Amino acid sequence: MINKVILIGNLGADPEQRFTQAGVAMSTFNVATSERWKGQDGQMQEQTEWHRIIAWRQLAEICNEYLHKGSRVYIEGKLQTRKWQDQNGNDRYTTEIVAREMKMLSPRGESGGSGGSGGDYDPGPEPPSGGGYDDFAGGSQTGGGTGSDVPF
Repeated sequence: MINKVILIGNLGADPEQRFTQAGVAMSTFNVATSERWKGQDGQMQEQTEWHRIIAWRQLAEICNEYLHKGSRVYIEGKLQTRKWQDQNGNDRYTTEIVAREMKMLSPRGESGGSGGSGGDYDPGPEPPSGGGYDDFAGGSQTGGGTGSDVPF
């Protein structure tokens, strides 16, 4: 079985970094990808998709340090859906991409990119999935700027 996602897009906002109670770094950010085509009427059409990205450990630290709003990035990872409950006890679901590799594609000096790679390392095992990230100390509890209902 294969669960692999590859994206090239731009960050919608600076990454948000938090740490688990065990001190494991986690960084979340949103990447926009756009598709363009010529419609039946001859006019150019465009559709933008927003993707929620989560990076762990050393990759999270690199993303937080070098990525900024507008940065163009290559992300490779896996698709993951988590179930969580909102303040009213309703079940909610969040689909995100767990990054395994990130490459900065923005030219030097644009949006903080340096053209280097942050993915040449072994990230080790990921924290258990299936639930929320209840073991996080501190950090923001607001959405990620795309209007999605996410618990942080």
